[in-house]
Amino acid sequence: MTYLSPPKPFKSYPDLVELLRLRGMSFDDAARAERKLAQVGYYRLSGFWYVCRAPGMGSGSAAVRRADRFLPGTEFDRVLSLYLMDKRLRLLMLDAIERIEVHVRSVIAHEVGYHDPLAYQCSDFINPSQTRTYSDRSGRQRNAWIEWTNRQTDQLNRSREDCIEWHRRSHKAIPFWVAVEAWDFGVVSKYYEMLKRRYQNRVAERLGVNNPAVLRAWLHEINILRNRCAHHCRIWNQSTSNPLPVLDHAYFKGLGMETDAGSRLLGLIVVIWFLVRKIGPNSQWIHEVAEVVAAKPALPGCSFAAMGFANESGFPEALLHNS
Repeated sequence: MTYLSPPKPFKSYPDLVELLRLRGMSFDDAARAERKLAQVGYYRLSGFWYVCRAPGMGSGSAAVRRADRFLPGTEFDRVLSLYLMDKRLRLLMLDAIERIEVHVRSVIAHEVGYHDPLAYQCSDFINPSQTRTYSDRSGRQRNAWIEWTNRQTDQLNRSREDCIEWHRRSHKAIPFWVAVEAWDFGVVSKYYEMLKRRYQNRVAERLGVNNPAVLRAWLHEINILRNRCAHHCRIWNQSTSNPLPVLDHAYFKGLGMETDAGSRLLGLIVVIWFLVRKIGPNSQWIHEVAEVVAAKPALPGCSFAAMGFANESGFPEALLHNS
């Protein structure tokens, strides 16, 4: 039997404000801070003030990454401003990702559905490697095509979209271009990944991408970002272990994608803007993003580098000129 240590004791909102004060955080209005802790939650905000904590001590297994004291200049109101900046970024990411998701669904339905209105039910369009059963590391039998089919069928069965309901009531088979209305980004991304190369090529070309493997990686990482945004998770200083690949295209020159940008938020912004420009050439999305990023509060440990920018000057001019 595993024994757990006792949980931390309960603290009231005034107690939490006092705890933060004792650790070095400053407050202009303690009562307002209590209200914000009540609205947002102590541990949700703790992800934003974590970078303001002093470096820890020790070595090996006893090393502490961050101490329980804040660096000088850590102000609660600025932490809250960072939280609100992240929220605005998440909303902008969701806005762009919606455009990409809807467009990719439409393109896939058109390019594959052209061959068979029920192509999404047929493995003939799928790379054979994705239809083979294999054993994962735990010894469990897996099959990507069967798992995708089950997930897609579940989403289709749960959908209450008018166009899908009409086909049900009319006892008509649901064609590809209707079925995609029930798919989430994960199902769309996985379907593209499983397609045979010739169908991937057709979809990628419609998006201005000349390498289907690059588009596959982009969709995978955009889906992860989409899920973080949809679940209100912090994005401003997140990174990935799979840096985004880029195309041999003038657009990507001078944007730092070969360095930290490719594994941080800037890389996703670069890729999303490449796709959004193709979908809506008159979009001003990138300027809205730049405006939000420029409002980053001055907090110790809170740098533009955490988002992948090369220096503290913020948005690369080359990206804004790509609009």
